[in-house]
Amino acid sequence: MRADLEIIQEWIPANSRVLDLGCGNGELLSWLQKHKNVTGYGLEIDPDNIAACITKGVNVIEQDLDLGLGNFSDDSFDVVVMTQALQVVHYPDKILKEMLRVGRTCIITFPNFGHWRCRWYLAHKGRMPVSDFLPYTWYNTPNIHFCTFADFEELCREMQMTVLDRLAVDRQHRRNLGSRIWPNLLGEIGIYRVTGENARSLKR
Repeated sequence: MRADLEIIQEWIPANSRVLDLGCGNGELLSWLQKHKNVTGYGLEIDPDNIAACITKGVNVIEQDLDLGLGNFSDDSFDVVVMTQALQVVHYPDKILKEMLRVGRTCIITFPNFGHWRCRWYLAHKGRMPVSDFLPYTWYNTPNIHFCTFADFEELCREMQMTVLDRLAVDRQHRRNLGSRIWPNLLGEIGIYRVTGENARSLKR
């Protein structure tokens, strides 16, 4: 299983209901079904990935995340997962709000545009970074909303979300001392587990 999914599965309880947004080939849900007796659905738009999910026995729905999650009722899931997709949706705040509506906890991963390599590239070349980690040029990238860890955590505060866990890892999803001390500078990928229970209680 992918290294980031190995980390994520540790935060998903056995026998829970899981919704995986942009589930890819269904690798995470397939593993969770076999090893943690998890039930749930994956949402995906790529036909090849949908076919792969079906082959794995994963319940998959063809759905564009930008259209929201209106087909799911409040608190339908224990955990909602979205890996490496926050930066490609048109309205990240809206999809986060929807994730917190349908799930009790949410797990989100995204690349950190505040990493030192991105800063160095912009400072020294005056151009948008292009690398193995960020391989697209500015005009053909699917990433339309780059953010830093600081940006994301500020959004969490504005939306009254509580960060339960946070890991700052490198592109191989390894943890090290530097990214623990200076996550926004030395972490390449953020893996967050959040809840919206504070916001819900205020609405009651």
